[in-house]
This record gives sequence, structure tokens and C-alpha cells, in this order.
Amino acid sequence: MKTMTCKQLGGACDKAFQANTFEEIAEMSKKHGMEMFQKRDVAHLKAINEMQELIKIPNAMADWFETKRKEFNALPEND
Repeated sequence: MKTMTCKQLGGACDKAFQANTFEEIAEMSKKHGMEMFQKRDVAHLKAINEMQELIKIPNAMADWFETKRKEFNALPEND
């Protein structure tokens, strides 16, 4: 199991997520982002807007995901 924070995944806080795969941790981050969006959390709204801008650039989102996947894979396993 590995740990990444909301900030490491493009978000706005230090909430930690733990998962065995990048796909699992990305889903946790997405769910957290939706919760913060519903709460109208200003810092998270800013991060969400930045991600939406990234989506507009061809291949940028795929490149971002690949970079985060490599970052996740390079992390040590939790003790």
C-alpha cells in the first residue's frame, strides 16, 4: 500500500489517501474533489479549475496522469 496526498494529486489539502494501485488512489482523490466541490471549498475549487484548464490542452491530461502514475509507482510501500 502507498500513500499520496490531495496536493500530490493536484488538489489543495494534505488529506492522505492510501491504496495499492494508482487507479484506486486516483478514484479516492476524485471522490474527495467532488465532496470539496459540493462544499464549495475555495482552495479546492481553484485546483479543480486548474485541472479543467489542463483538460483543454490536447494530451495534457494523459501526460499529467502518466506523470502521477510514475510518481505513485516510485513511492515506497507504507510501513
